Amino acid sequence: MKPTAASNRRSFLQNTAAAASTLILPSGLLRGQAARQLNVGFIGMGGQIQGHVSKIVQLGHHVGALCDVDSAQIENSKKRHGAGVADAAVYRDYRVLLEKEKSLDAIVIATPDHWHAPICRAVMNAGKHVYCEKPLTHTIAEARELREMSRTAKVITQTGNQGSASPNLRRSMELIGAGFFGAISDIHVWHPTHSWPSGDERPAGNDPIPATLDWDFWLGIAPERAYKTGIYHPAKWRGWYDFGNGSLGDFCCHGFNMPVRALNLDYPTRIEISGTGMGKESFAAACTVHFHFAARGDRGPVRLHFYTGGDLPPADVTASLIATFGSLPRTGCLLIGEQGQLQSGLWNSDCYVKLNSDAKFTGADNHPAAKQVPISLPRVKGHIDEWVDAIQGGPKVFADFDLGGHLTEIGLSGIVALRLQKSIDWDGPNMKVPGMPEADKFIRKTERAKYGRQ
Repeated sequence: MKPTAASNRRSFLQNTAAAASTLILPSGLLRGQAARQLNVGFIGMGGQIQGHVSKIVQLGHHVGALCDVDSAQIENSKKRHGAGVADAAVYRDYRVLLEKEKSLDAIVIATPDHWHAPICRAVMNAGKHVYCEKPLTHTIAEARELREMSRTAKVITQTGNQGSASPNLRRSMELIGAGFFGAISDIHVWHPTHSWPSGDERPAGNDPIPATLDWDFWLGIAPERAYKTGIYHPAKWRGWYDFGNGSLGDFCCHGFNMPVRALNLDYPTRIEISGTGMGKESFAAACTVHFHFAARGDRGPVRLHFYTGGDLPPADVTASLIATFGSLPRTGCLLIGEQGQLQSGLWNSDCYVKLNSDAKFTGADNHPAAKQVPISLPRVKGHIDEWVDAIQGGPKVFADFDLGGHLTEIGLSGIVALRLQKSIDWDGPNMKVPGMPEADKFIRKTERAKYGRQ
């Protein structure tokens, strides 16, 4: 017998209700034991990792090592965190760190994207728990490899899509699972123009390499290129395809996170694109990417639309948001169902709901009908807290490499279409564009031998 919407809702609530309170306390308290202090290393000491260092120190754990190919970033980190990192060993080469710092329990990685997969492989092979910033990898093939490795590795993995720990993300999943919005057909995710290079080719010439920076090591497995001040390092690298994948690569693990989970989206079968400034060495100046997911089980087909660089959802889609907030939110993730809509935000950390009979969006905690849907998923103190708790024997994390890798694969399939500059059919399980072997170079890459697989 085909399950009904009501039976699906009952099943969803029954399967998740048992876990509703299990992630509230630290794992040491859950086991009736004092939590052990962890020894944690950090690789990639740019801006993103600083909050993670602060959190580990705040939780009372030990910062055992700092690693970056630019010694200036390590010095800035030491000044920023002071006594919290005073006795941390300093390294330029993560391989030396892993060889010498055997006592480390865990590693946090926040390098440019092209370094994620090589370092994650090495950390897992060394038997260290690992937290890696999103997107999990730079290519689809790397994401698949790390997903498969993580399933058998005896370590706790976590992808840095912090919205996963948000109570609003989990509340959104509860409402969708309970059938609150009816069948959801469309998801609209948008992000504005960013300061990274977009629609550009690399500049000519070269500049002196700062004395603090090992530029060749920074390039790593990527093809060699000349150093240019203020163009790649720090912070501008994400716009260049050799190192990152622009706004889509950056935010797919955020904006796609909750809807992929809640709707059990596997792989898109069709990806349609439009845009300007495509076909360059950097991400498109502006683009719209439509991901088409086939019906699955009792869920109908779903379309996920991504807009960036000034492209926005159609006016009729966003009219209710503008009526509620006075203008279109700068970023967003809007789900359209047959009975209502959900605005969860780019990080999926909002939860504004609107049934078809409502005039405007309302916070789910204040919506009379939404308040009737019971809480069924666990709530946690924070994203790093959840990873640390799992390392110490607590419940499973909510955003492991299997999930993070899947989100990355979906987002980067759109990158394949953008780099081909054409709409494509996509064979996700086999990581192929049928009939287009020219796509393969965008799905997997050749690592520069000096820093690649040994």
